[in-house]
Amino acid sequence: MFAYAASHTLLFALFAGYAAHSGALNFWTLIVVCWLGSFGGDVIRFWIGRRFGMGWLARFPRLEHAVQIAVQLANRHHVWMIMFHRYPHGIRGVAGFAYGMSRLPWSTFLVLNFVAAGLWSCAIVSAGYAFGRVSEKVMTDASSGLGLAMLLAFLGLSWLLSKKLERIVERS
Repeated sequence: MFAYAASHTLLFALFAGYAAHSGALNFWTLIVVCWLGSFGGDVIRFWIGRRFGMGWLARFPRLEHAVQIAVQLANRHHVWMIMFHRYPHGIRGVAGFAYGMSRLPWSTFLVLNFVAAGLWSCAIVSAGYAFGRVSEKVMTDASSGLGLAMLLAFLGLSWLLSKKLERIVERS
């Protein structure tokens, strides 16, 4: 789970929250592991961006363009970027590199990233957990509704068959 959180695999964290609801994983341990994984993954990407800059991206023109846009955004709106980059799909993978290439100091990045990773972890794991609760409730309600419908169908069919059997017996 740590590695998936480090790569910002949102869907897997949601499923893990669902698994925590079913009792397969511990909810609080899962939040801590996702928190540390998300934090650690962005610290590594920040370090790579700071250490190697834009030079290594020349081989990947599409990625280079996306990172350049993210660097511009990070220079202007680093607080909002760090708080929300984990959620939209297009920016998740490149934002950490962009922060390292921006003018953002390490200390500011570490504090904001730690807070944002915690918020992300709590939000996504809790959303998966809540989905587990809701789906269990819906399935329980649906199954009790289905059970009632089946009972009514069985009683109706029994009544029809008993009437038909009475008519057969009367003819004989």
